[in-house]
Amino acid sequence: MTDFIIEKFIKNSADTANPTVRESYGKLAGAVGIVSNLLLFAMKIVVGLLFSSIAVVADAVNNLSDAGSSVITLVGFKLSGKPADKKHPYGHARMEYITGMIVSFVIIFLGLQLLSTSFTKVLHPEAETFSLLTVAVLLVSIAVKLWQGLFNRRVGWRIKSEALQATAADSLNDVYATAAVLVGALIAHFTGWQLDGYLGVLVAAFIIVSGIRLVIDTANPLLGLAPDDALVETIHHTILAYDGVIGMHDLVIHNYGPDRCFASVHVEVPASQDILISHDVIDNIEHDFNHNFHIHLVIHLDPVVTDDEQINHLRDQVQTIVANISDGISMHDFRVVVGTTHTNLIFDVSVPVDFPLPDKELCHLISQDIKRIDPHYFTVITVDRDYMSTTTKEQNA
Repeated sequence: MTDFIIEKFIKNSADTANPTVRESYGKLAGAVGIVSNLLLFAMKIVVGLLFSSIAVVADAVNNLSDAGSSVITLVGFKLSGKPADKKHPYGHARMEYITGMIVSFVIIFLGLQLLSTSFTKVLHPEAETFSLLTVAVLLVSIAVKLWQGLFNRRVGWRIKSEALQATAADSLNDVYATAAVLVGALIAHFTGWQLDGYLGVLVAAFIIVSGIRLVIDTANPLLGLAPDDALVETIHHTILAYDGVIGMHDLVIHNYGPDRCFASVHVEVPASQDILISHDVIDNIEHDFNHNFHIHLVIHLDPVVTDDEQINHLRDQVQTIVANISDGISMHDFRVVVGTTHTNLIFDVSVPVDFPLPDKELCHLISQDIKRIDPHYFTVITVDRDYMSTTTKEQNA
């Protein structure tokens, strides 16, 4: 059924890399959520009020909040599809994250309201009237929510949308919440135990926890996440496959929304190679990444001396020293400036963000080991963190 709906309402549905197609997926998911959740809300609020069940009313309000979430998701996908303008040169794709954040706070607010109402019923319980209609509505709700979750998961997977994946998880979690309400109604009917208020508290707590989780899920991309390992590997292997490229480093990736990726990287080429040839290689890489991966890539060209035996040997020695300190760090941009009284070894060291040693201590360790090769070697070391553009520099005599 999911594939039928997608094929029916989305033109060129297979071209998910196309921003227009992606926006259509988001609008479809939003529309499906609005219609189905409003239908569930209408059924449950009538049954809940008719038979005095605060748990069913709480579940109905949960569906209403889900409908509101779908409205905001629909608006978010519409706004995120707007083209770049003078004030927003990177586009508006992050609106998807912002609308997700708004939805999260709305869910938390509704959960707190329901928690207060349900707690009151715990203190002052009222007998609820059992009805087969209530059971039927809750069973229908479970079936619809299960389908909703699978639908959003499928769509979210297709367009790689964290917002829709979160919506899918929320829908599947609602299955358990509604099932709890159903079980409570059956227990009350067959045993006389009035658990309605307690189940209302349970559903309200569930709504609040879901809202908090959604806040975290939507805040992370806004704060800035480390790039996906698979994407880094793809970029690494693709660049190194070009003729005339001997290495790369200082990869920085910025995400301005789903499928809105900007990146910069330093690419090493032989210093002996014609600069026009190297420049042409760099242009080709940038063009291919924009066309094949929809990544706006800017490359800094780093010439590396490869035909000097003494420099090559010294570079290998320094690389060994760095590797012996930690497998997680690496050296690049190695240069040698020979002077009359001393020789400067100038290079960068890349370290993970969570590397335990302070920069000064790391540079001191490297410099000590290099001086054991020759006391006349001085080091100028730049320490940079992976996927970060900020650097620190240490000079050691």
